[in-house]
Amino acid sequence: MSAASLSEHANRRTPLLEAAARHFARGGFEAAPMREIARDAGMLAGSIYYHFKSKDELIAAVYALGVEQIVSAVERSLHPAGEPWARLEAAAAAHLEALLAESPFAAVLTADLKRLSPPLRLRLVELRDRYEVLFDGLLRDLPLPEAADRALLRLHLLGALNWTPTWFRKGRKSPAEIARGYVRALRRT
Repeated sequence: MSAASLSEHANRRTPLLEAAARHFARGGFEAAPMREIARDAGMLAGSIYYHFKSKDELIAAVYALGVEQIVSAVERSLHPAGEPWARLEAAAAAHLEALLAESPFAAVLTADLKRLSPPLRLRLVELRDRYEVLFDGLLRDLPLPEAADRALLRLHLLGALNWTPTWFRKGRKSPAEIARGYVRALRRT
């Protein structure tokens, strides 16, 4: 492929991924018709398959971009010399701010994966697990009682963070205030 072809390929792929993310975030993975995604991306339905072999491949690419966005946000928030609780709070706030942003890529991260095919579900869970390693490290650094189940605390915190978009209303509490509250609750364990 020539440099011009690669550039055109990338230029067509970006609107396709954005359109797919909007559809997946709005109605779920299975409810998003490929024809509508293609139309919203300004292409014919068959053109999607030039970029992705299947709808599952498209879903995986959108999910991977969502994970990439949230990983970048969390990594930017961390200060290596910071106190462990402050680092966890910063990571939780960054995670929440990324989820509550207007990005449809981040919105697909909280989708229910149970209805996807087992191979696709496994791929997406592997992507999510690689992200959760960041929180494993943050929890490992905390001064917690030896009996504390850090894996369960990670699931508790991420579950609370990921559920927040379902009830969040702007103006009540900021994402940072909500994250601070979640971390304070963990600190009392």
